[in-house]
Amino acid sequence: MNVTGMLWGSKLLKIVDFPTSEVLGPEASEHEIKDLIAKCGEVFVKPIFRGGVGKKGKAGLLGRAKDLKTALKEKERLYFAEHTHGNQTSKAQGVTFEGAVPAEHEVYVSISDSTKYRAPTLTITHRGGMDIEELPKDQIAEIPFDPLTGLKSFIITNALSDLKAPKEIISPLAQHLPKLWDLFHHYGMTTLELNPIRMAQLRPGTLTPVACDFKCGFDRDDPRVKRLKLPADLFAVDYSDFEQEINQLRTYQGQSDVGVINEKGTILAPTFGGGANSLVTEFLGDDAIISSDFGGNPPYEKMREVMRICLKHWLAQTNVLFVIGGKANNTDIFVTFRAMADALREYFNEHGPTPVYLVIGRGGPNLTRGLLAFKDVADSLGLPYRIFGFDSAMTDVVRYAQEADRWMKAGGREALAKKLGVSA
Repeated sequence: MNVTGMLWGSKLLKIVDFPTSEVLGPEASEHEIKDLIAKCGEVFVKPIFRGGVGKKGKAGLLGRAKDLKTALKEKERLYFAEHTHGNQTSKAQGVTFEGAVPAEHEVYVSISDSTKYRAPTLTITHRGGMDIEELPKDQIAEIPFDPLTGLKSFIITNALSDLKAPKEIISPLAQHLPKLWDLFHHYGMTTLELNPIRMAQLRPGTLTPVACDFKCGFDRDDPRVKRLKLPADLFAVDYSDFEQEINQLRTYQGQSDVGVINEKGTILAPTFGGGANSLVTEFLGDDAIISSDFGGNPPYEKMREVMRICLKHWLAQTNVLFVIGGKANNTDIFVTFRAMADALREYFNEHGPTPVYLVIGRGGPNLTRGLLAFKDVADSLGLPYRIFGFDSAMTDVVRYAQEADRWMKAGGREALAKKLGVSA
């Protein structure tokens, strides 16, 4: 998730006139907070984390206040709160004050790009306000729909009827939820989640769905995201310097997705393709320094810069430079490999030789020319290498890279360093 919480969620939902709870940001004055309490009867005080951070409520990072004194006390407690979920630790940067929305019914709704159905998919349940993973499957509806026609009211009506949802909530949801597709589709989102939507009685005799929590993720390479004019720091989380540099290279052509797995790893594996990345990351385990996907036919300049950043941060500790990917459909292997080989040569020219074993496995257009470009650079630099073509099983290539890493750790690095005339 790129955006969580109602501070920005309310702004985005107002684009499509979807009702939201009233929200004040961290800059709210005591007078504004007091007025919100008087209007709503109660406020929820929530810490603001950059990026998607889950399980905040279960960690006690949610304050409730019915008077100004309590609200300010909760603000002090949560303003710079730290939260650890899984292997991610985040620090809050302020709080929001959100007006309470009394309601009998809560609803969970999400729209996402489903790899299961190869279509946008609506997930909905009238048992909202809790983790959807905790609900039994028969209480959740998951409906793929045609992106050309969009999310229609009858899809929502049928789904809620099948779930035996209360009749009084079906019509209001069928009227308002299609607006979410407009927000999702026209602004480059990959995921949009509201949990809970509280069915509030704003007018006598009718219910209105009011969004009380918001999450969304964007395809940062989709130019439609720029329509929102969101500030760049909204997407910044606690990345390493390496990840921040790579992220600056995001363009519509070519992926540049990276994450640091083990800062003390010994195999640097620039990888092409999501499937290859999953296999390589699982097999290499803690030996891998980074997880990456540099596919999508990146241009020469971008790929050379990506490789330059990888080498600058990690080559000094690397035993095996492992360039790996599946058989490409549209990526020009010669262009990407020539860019990577040039970056490797430039690094050696600038910083001097480094003992490293080169392993390459790839398939796709212009493969032979690309492999020869890498081979020529490896020969000129005096590096050992092993090259695998499109007819080699990727698992065998990964195992060879692991064997090369073990050989380097068992004295190969010292021997290679001696050959190159440098320190190991």
